[in-house]
Amino acid sequence: MLLQQLSVLAFLLLCPVWADNFYQDATVTFGDHRAQIQDGGRLLALSLDKISGSGFQSKNEYLFGRFDMQLKLVPGNSAGTVTTFYVSNKGAGHDEIDFEFLGNSSGQPYTVHTNVYSQGKGNKEQQFRLWFDPTSSFHTYSIIWNSQRIIFLVDNIPIRVFNNYEAIGVAFPKNQAMRVYASLWNADDWATQGGRVKTDWSMAPFTASYRNFNTNACVWSAALSTSSCGGSKTDSVNNDQAWQTQELNGNDRNRLRWVQQKYMIYNYCADAKRFSQCLSPECKRSRF
Repeated sequence: MLLQQLSVLAFLLLCPVWADNFYQDATVTFGDHRAQIQDGGRLLALSLDKISGSGFQSKNEYLFGRFDMQLKLVPGNSAGTVTTFYVSNKGAGHDEIDFEFLGNSSGQPYTVHTNVYSQGKGNKEQQFRLWFDPTSSFHTYSIIWNSQRIIFLVDNIPIRVFNNYEAIGVAFPKNQAMRVYASLWNADDWATQGGRVKTDWSMAPFTASYRNFNTNACVWSAALSTSSCGGSKTDSVNNDQAWQTQELNGNDRNRLRWVQQKYMIYNYCADAKRFSQCLSPECKRSRF
């Protein structure tokens, strides 16, 4: 019986998880009624008022995978608000891969803030302007995380790649399982023009919407201290495991270059003033 149970568990670990029902796959972590699951579990609305924001996390933990979410951001004057979609674990030495969307005054473009933490250390920020209105309709934001690299995508267009440069002493998140998180919260002390523009609470409640939460990933089993990423990488039921070795082809590199040349507004690898002692070693290796 034990062998049979372990075999079933191993089979489940090898299967990608397509999470499209927030009732089944997510847990509201804060905000009470400000987080509302709607449309039979297919849509989740997060709200922020002067008392509290709101957020949720995935029920599963993952060690590597592709994580997709469709978001429609706070419309109008959203200055001071931050809407997030990220993977992370808890603790002082935590790993984290971030999408953070910084609100704005009416008519100004959103800022997409990305960061990578490993062993509790971040300072790997890149920021971009979006080339569309992210409040008028849903757009897809994706994180691909494998042992070689992390790829950030917007509507399947790569905007950033963070490669594994452990060989030259750069920490890379690959040993700690992470959950998927999302939240909407007030950060007007820093988010909008360095905190100079404050949240207009007359516009509250602010609301961001999430749908089509899909994960094609390796589910971590705390009981067995293992996941399918540690075993066979191609034996899943639908064999859709391209993310495990995914890299950019020529067309992807051209699109990445287009985004970074036209829409990047901050790159830690170009901030010699902030990192006056020395830029991080990977900055000399990565073209992007």
